[in-house]
Amino acid sequence: IVASTWAVNEASVEKRGRMLEVAIGVDHRPLSSFGCDGVVLATPTGSTAYSFSAGGPIVWPGVQALLAVPIAAHALFNRPLVVGPDSVLTVEILPQSGGLGVLWCDGRRRTELPVGAVVEVRTSELPLRLARIDEGVFTDRLVNKFHLPVSGWRGARGSRS
Repeated sequence: IVASTWAVNEASVEKRGRMLEVAIGVDHRPLSSFGCDGVVLATPTGSTAYSFSAGGPIVWPGVQALLAVPIAAHALFNRPLVVGPDSVLTVEILPQSGGLGVLWCDGRRRTELPVGAVVEVRTSELPLRLARIDEGVFTDRLVNKFHLPVSGWRGARGSRS
């Protein structure tokens, strides 16, 4: 183990210079390998952040899951994955990468990843409790955050018209 850390939103494995060659695994079983700019490994909390920008799905807060979202993947199978909370996601930096990768946790904590490094992401055994000041409905928070067009079918008061 080179490092052990945590993230609330996401951990991203990214290229340091040129394209990365990575192997993705679920529950310590190989799934696919491809060239890419990186892979975002996100929680439902992070699904509306970097993961969403990379093409990942929005995951409702009550859904327990982990996401793996390739960034600019050069592969036929370059779709986001959603796995259960008991699964372990792995990303290995393959020798074809020819250079270092970088692990970012919530865009702040940085760890260099040499060729052959394997990043494992799993749900913590300790729950995280978030204090929410705005108790609004998640759908309404999405509409406000992304300025989604809802007039015409939602009406001025949020009811269908």
